[in-house]
Amino acid sequence: MKGPATAARALLGRGVQALGGPARARVVLALAATLAVDGADKGTVSAMASQLERTFDIDNTQIGLLVSVVALSSAVFTVPVGLLTDRTRRTRLLAISVSLWAVAMILAGASTSYMWLLFSRAALGAVSATAGPTIASLMGDYFPVKDRARMYGFVLAGEMVGTGLGFTFSGSIGSFLTWRFAFWWLVIPAGALVRFLLRLPEPTRGGQSRPECGTEDDAPQRAQPAGSDRHDADLAGRAARRAHVEPHEHLVLHSDPRRASKWWSIRYVLRVRTNLVLIAASAFGYFYFTGLRSFATLYTTSHYRVSTSVATSLVLVVGIGALAGVLSGGRIADRLLRGGRVNARTLVPAVCMLGVPLLLAPAIHVSSLAVALPLLVAGTLLLGAANPPLDAARLDILPPLLWGTGEGVRTMLRTLCEAAAPTLFGYFSTTVFADHGRDSGTGLQDTLLFFLLTLIAAGLLGLAAMRSYPRDVATAQASTRRIEESLREHREREN
Repeated sequence: MKGPATAARALLGRGVQALGGPARARVVLALAATLAVDGADKGTVSAMASQLERTFDIDNTQIGLLVSVVALSSAVFTVPVGLLTDRTRRTRLLAISVSLWAVAMILAGASTSYMWLLFSRAALGAVSATAGPTIASLMGDYFPVKDRARMYGFVLAGEMVGTGLGFTFSGSIGSFLTWRFAFWWLVIPAGALVRFLLRLPEPTRGGQSRPECGTEDDAPQRAQPAGSDRHDADLAGRAARRAHVEPHEHLVLHSDPRRASKWWSIRYVLRVRTNLVLIAASAFGYFYFTGLRSFATLYTTSHYRVSTSVATSLVLVVGIGALAGVLSGGRIADRLLRGGRVNARTLVPAVCMLGVPLLLAPAIHVSSLAVALPLLVAGTLLLGAANPPLDAARLDILPPLLWGTGEGVRTMLRTLCEAAAPTLFGYFSTTVFADHGRDSGTGLQDTLLFFLLTLIAAGLLGLAAMRSYPRDVATAQASTRRIEESLREHREREN
């Protein structure tokens, strides 16, 4: 017994050190777990679809609506939540959101009608809207620029792990008990997460405090020595200055943006060109990923002629490729940034997005599973690798006091694309590309191939962002310096 226990402790220790020490590990695990519970819910609906159809006498369209209503509700609330994120204690806001999420899961499991279930899902979307803006803002203040994309990869991995666990555990629990318990069991980890989040210290806004590496310190907000954080945060800025990049003076802020109106804040984040381009690129990427995920099992069973159980296993294998991409994409971008390539966080996503169609197109077209599987794994790896650098880049080009607002706007547009994807993929497969004289799966195959154009568009947008990104980085840093000066002068006048 001692041998395995020792090995487990050693493995745990290596994992903690890979995250940067105990303080960083606690932050990463808390934020990743928040995305994991949301991902577990998505897996649960898929796993329980057949039981829900029998219980409420509904069809696939109504099952799809249970997924879409969460995204639509989340899209409505993300911008207000993003504005609130910039103006309140974020760790407490996240804990309250997870608590309400657990209540919504209880109500979903207690549903006695389809409309009850649908409204509980809408409530679930409203409270889950907090995760995107709040986590983005916390990531910017917890981690320095040089490590941010890599650490973002660990956090984003939580959603994929949660989706896999939700699909597996909820499927097993629902089979042994009922679909109600498939929803209710998620309340247990959510309750534990709330307690963990309430113990998580709130970092100083503006990127002036960090979790210390390799310590047992239980307060990640401890301030670092003067100038050390600025050195970390200025990696992209120094590269921009070496390229003689000047800020957009008309976009440089001179005072606390939280004192301006909420509509002004929204308009400002949309005036930053790189932010607008990256939002569109991210939305296109999530659009295809959501559509692919929605029809992956159906396409696998019909095109490769395998059983549903085999198809589910294959989908999980392909999902491992996406997980590996999420964990590696940020690391590669951060390494290039430390090497002085100022465009690293736009270059890596652009290359990945443009590379995905080259792998997925032949994988979708061929009928041999042995040929398609490695191509699918490699394609989803590139698709996953694009997200951490994109998320980190959006923090680079906005002042810290607008991180929540910027992420709220981005999440709203992204979730609208996620909500539209299943419906559009289904419509194109059954109407636009339908040919009743051919195999029934051919329409879905043509749809998956056609919408690869969205990934090409995302890659081209990434290339366009490479030109505007350095100057927007310089603008954000100039704004941050002048806001800090303004706040310091205001405090001195009050004293």
